[in-house]
Amino acid sequence: MKFLIALPALLLFAAHSFAQEQTGRITGTVMDAGNNPAAGITVLLEASGKTAVTGENGIFVLKGVPPGVHTLRISLPRHRDARKTVTVTAGETAHADMRLAVPAATLEGVTVTGSRNGFKAGKTSPSLRIEGPLRDIPQNIQVVTGQVLTSQQVLSMSDGVIRNVSGATRLEHWGDLYTRVNARGSRLSAFRNGVNITSDWGPLDEDMSFVDHIEFVKGPAGFMMSNGEPSGIYNVVTKKPTGVTRGTATLTLGSFDLYRATLDLDGRLSRDGRLLYRLNLMGQNKNSFRDYEFNNRFSIAPVISYQLDDKTLLTAEYTYQHVRMSDLGSAYVFSTEGYATLPRDFTFSEPGLEPNHVGEHSAFLNLQHRFNTHWKLTAQAAHFDDKQVASDIWPEAVLPDGKAIRDLYSFDAALKNSFGQVFLNGNVQTGKVHHRILTGVDMGTKKELYDWGQIFPLDSAGAEFDSKHPVYGSPAYGYPQIDRSSSLDQRAVSRINQSYTGLYFQDELGFWDNKVRLTLAGRYTFVRQSSDGEQITAKKFTPRAGLSVSLGKQASVYALYDQSFLPQTGVLRGGKTPKPITGNNIELGLKKDWFGSRLSTTLSLYRIIKNNELSPDPTSTPAEPYSLQLGQSTAEGVEFEARGEIAAGLSIVANYAYTDSYVSKETEDYGNIVKKGTRIAGFAKHDANAWLVYRLHSSVLKGLGISAGFNYQAGRSTWSWTTEPSRENLPDYFKLDAGLSWEHRQLTLTANVFNILNTYLYSGADYGNYYYWQAEAPRNLRFSVAYRF
Repeated sequence: MKFLIALPALLLFAAHSFAQEQTGRITGTVMDAGNNPAAGITVLLEASGKTAVTGENGIFVLKGVPPGVHTLRISLPRHRDARKTVTVTAGETAHADMRLAVPAATLEGVTVTGSRNGFKAGKTSPSLRIEGPLRDIPQNIQVVTGQVLTSQQVLSMSDGVIRNVSGATRLEHWGDLYTRVNARGSRLSAFRNGVNITSDWGPLDEDMSFVDHIEFVKGPAGFMMSNGEPSGIYNVVTKKPTGVTRGTATLTLGSFDLYRATLDLDGRLSRDGRLLYRLNLMGQNKNSFRDYEFNNRFSIAPVISYQLDDKTLLTAEYTYQHVRMSDLGSAYVFSTEGYATLPRDFTFSEPGLEPNHVGEHSAFLNLQHRFNTHWKLTAQAAHFDDKQVASDIWPEAVLPDGKAIRDLYSFDAALKNSFGQVFLNGNVQTGKVHHRILTGVDMGTKKELYDWGQIFPLDSAGAEFDSKHPVYGSPAYGYPQIDRSSSLDQRAVSRINQSYTGLYFQDELGFWDNKVRLTLAGRYTFVRQSSDGEQITAKKFTPRAGLSVSLGKQASVYALYDQSFLPQTGVLRGGKTPKPITGNNIELGLKKDWFGSRLSTTLSLYRIIKNNELSPDPTSTPAEPYSLQLGQSTAEGVEFEARGEIAAGLSIVANYAYTDSYVSKETEDYGNIVKKGTRIAGFAKHDANAWLVYRLHSSVLKGLGISAGFNYQAGRSTWSWTTEPSRENLPDYFKLDAGLSWEHRQLTLTANVFNILNTYLYSGADYGNYYYWQAEAPRNLRFSVAYRF
């Protein structure tokens, strides 16, 4: 805090010193060979390494340019560079328009995602398959850009990403290891680069060092993204080569012994620009405000792309993530007296437990071939291999006097997932009707093995763990040794195998100069699955229809009807096999851009009906994780999103969601537990977020940035069902964060303070005989130094 107080004075002194240097700026428009504005093109100032990215109108701006003669360069990996010489005068603006020798349609895969306005994206990534501006798509799709993640100092997928999307809440899943995001009443399916990697416990949350941006698709997306929940998906898009030679080294220090370093290298491996590379490295040590809790990790993510010819791009990508951390249940706290009745830094864990290890290998091979300016074929193969050697503390009993008997469970796991995709995008004109065509095939296999069958008591009757007077380091039964002498395949108590094939077709028909767009689509899915010995096969055709109408150049209204189909894995009491989820979504929305497309807003209303949803059985344990199958649930609500620039230097991400999700039809088996009208577990009725950054571009404080944000949740439901009406609801949630940053040439300093009010924040559940919860960190600080070269 002393450093934070002194930081403004230091920045003021530094900014005043550098303000003595008079500079100018360069602006211009980049056009393609067809005389159309080229968006997302990086313009490099060769002398200094400064870059700017063109916006949707093709305009770029380079600020703080020293007087003199400069050369601008646009690097096109499969074409010759474009260059322009411009003279800059102090205090004045120089103009330099540039023209590319190729149509913008041929530049996909080589331009930087994003735009000059770093908080707003105009399009999705190619991995989402759909083409065209976000404003024209009849669905609520939100893109969290890399600049937003950097300004908030987000470290991993479980570290504050969801504040940038309306209605998204995170269900705590074993600390900073797995990320489970809920929205619109149920879990969002987890995707990476367009493939569905969702598993019961997983995937391993992505480190932001190799992430370019994250796309949130609200509502069913099965027509294009394979099996998925009707609530939607999130798609993590990793960094790719851009063709611009540059690098960034970042050092981050923070509270609770956070030490983190990242390196991002981007450039060419051949002079002709056909062979490109991107390499991201990360190493991190991080402890916790709770004793005996830590999360140390590293990642390696190389990417190589090769331009086979003017029409074909091949990209190979590999990522390895490794985590060494405390036991999976170290963040959970248990009590019979109510929520937050123990100190925020209290732990049920022990110092002598063996660390957990998780390693994830993933590989992608992507081929893009453009036949001409109208048709493009994409083929992709991916493979994931996760291995987990872990344990988890969970109580056998929690007593009214504050004592507990703790058990240690084995939690070893192995996941092997393979995927194949081929899809074709087309843009054609038939008479007065424009067609955006998407058709393709998806195939995938998922194999999961789990061993949670070994259970070891740490405490005994008469020698319980006393949460009111804890003694650590000497549990009654000592520290157990999990038997791993046999392979996981031999000792697994749960195994899940799934294979699926999906065929889909979509045509977006544009009428009256594409001002009215009618989307008609359908998907046929066939799934074969076995779960703990139970075999099922399922197949279903799911239709989709959407309508989007432009209101002028910067607004559109849309309506959408969609269906979803998702086979489920789980164990039901009595040995029954879970039925697949079927659901439908009706959605209406209004999208509008403001201030010359610098700010985008989306307002949507939706109603999702879902049949056969699985939910945790409140009487289950980690050793017997049974599920309930509901009859029918309904989720309905309103969502509002705003992202972009609302004034010169002032950027914002703001959202609000009203969500109501409840059981709309009982089942015969579980109607006595989950009755009609019961609220679905895991959402907040009201969820509001905002993050603002104001950066000064003139005066003695030039380069100084001030940021602030909050997260507010009200009407929070708990993580799981209870066998009786909850005795104590979760309280409202309010978190306030703020920060300062400073940019000068290649150097950026960033400092953020999280949970400024030092509030005891938590989420949890009434688990029948006791309460459990996970507390969030108290007030804490992060400071980063980034150097671009």
